[in-house]
Amino acid sequence: MSYTTIIVSLIFSLNTALAAMIIFLERRNVSSIWMWVLVLTFLPLVGFFLYIIFGRNLSRSKLFRWDEKSYHLLKRMVTEQLTTFRDNRVNIEDAAINKYKDFIIMNLTHNAALLTQNNKVDVFIDGKEKFRTLLTDIEQAEKHIHILYYIIRDDELGNKLADLLAKKASEGVSVRLLFDDLGSRQLSKTFVQKIKSAGGEVEAFFPSRIPLINLTINFRNHRKLAIIDGEIGYIGGFNVGDEYLGLNERFGYWRDTHLRILGDAVNNIQTRFIQDWNQAAKKELLINEFRVPFKKEYGQYGIQIVSSGPDSQLEQIKKAYIKMILSAKRYVYIQSPYFIPDESLLDALKIACFSGLDVRIMIPNKPDHPFVYWATYSNIGELLKIGAKVYIYENGFLHCKTIVSDDAIGSVGTANIDVRSFRLNFEVNAFLYSDKEVTKLTEIFHTDMEHSRELTLDQYEQRSLKIRFKESVSRLLSPIL
Repeated sequence: MSYTTIIVSLIFSLNTALAAMIIFLERRNVSSIWMWVLVLTFLPLVGFFLYIIFGRNLSRSKLFRWDEKSYHLLKRMVTEQLTTFRDNRVNIEDAAINKYKDFIIMNLTHNAALLTQNNKVDVFIDGKEKFRTLLTDIEQAEKHIHILYYIIRDDELGNKLADLLAKKASEGVSVRLLFDDLGSRQLSKTFVQKIKSAGGEVEAFFPSRIPLINLTINFRNHRKLAIIDGEIGYIGGFNVGDEYLGLNERFGYWRDTHLRILGDAVNNIQTRFIQDWNQAAKKELLINEFRVPFKKEYGQYGIQIVSSGPDSQLEQIKKAYIKMILSAKRYVYIQSPYFIPDESLLDALKIACFSGLDVRIMIPNKPDHPFVYWATYSNIGELLKIGAKVYIYENGFLHCKTIVSDDAIGSVGTANIDVRSFRLNFEVNAFLYSDKEVTKLTEIFHTDMEHSRELTLDQYEQRSLKIRFKESVSRLLSPIL
């Protein structure tokens, strides 16, 4: 038997075994299974390496560890909260919470997302204001500073943050900085060492074990969190870099949304950070040691912190988006830089349109990823045809991930409206309930409309043949964008 025959036989056997594993052992959706079987069939050797880099399934992996005491406490708290909701014994602080009991129960059941009501929320839509406040909070920290960002740039803003973290670490404050290894791939060793030399701790999420090759390229930590002394929490869309201050000529003004939270919800943001930290670090933190018993009354803002990622097939944030859309009675406003919903979310929006709801979608006027932009354009065309209103933001780049409905419920976080956010990235959103406070998100949307142009159905249908071609190709690629 020749060497060529042996090699071909080995490749065939390897591909057959891998295809069988994908079909029988991995819990994937049918379209994904067919895609990988075809890739392995028509690109035998190349397909194997593509699968190793892009196709691995993490849904059975236990990535995020809990210490036993914290886990049992959370389980008990979730059970107690579910029982009080089902028995109508919840002490309701805001009428909006009553309206969305079933929504809250859903997030509790499949994400253990505890509802907190003692909260105050500040909304930031400008990077300069957000980072000015964050750096001030860090400067005043006395116990610990926990920071997690998908992207941290080695530029003026990034180094300003690093210098301040090093300063606080040298003062004896516990500093922990976690970044995504791929998103922050240009971060220098000097940047990291600056913080470590001062006594701070720095870790990378899913770091590359092979130079220039990251075998977890599809599974990235897209979360953006900051917790100061366990009392102040930040969550939203801004990363760390000069472009987020509007200093990049290509994008111009950077329009994003971020929350600063005071109150009980900070404990749940802290829990999310510690789980991510423990996945990346050798030394584990105990969640209960960082829980703060809030005695001060901050407000009556209802908040659930909902996480999702490829370690689970539940797609918790996507399901929350769908539930939010289907629960709407008057309107749904969506802002997202990428609008590539799967069929389930697109159907929910179609149902809202057919039901006579005011559905409005706002997207940027410029792409940061061309294929993603044209896939977005294709999807909004479908909704324009059935009555949705679409706005193209003209005052720079729109990057916020915000949904608001009926003046009473909203979501701000890191999850875009796309398959990558729903199935591949690790994401986190704050779901907000308040008859008085959520209206701020509605007002912000209306203000952004003043800096946008409405895309009409007539304008969309008059697009050029070149744009139609781009849409068709991008739509075909949308499941992997």
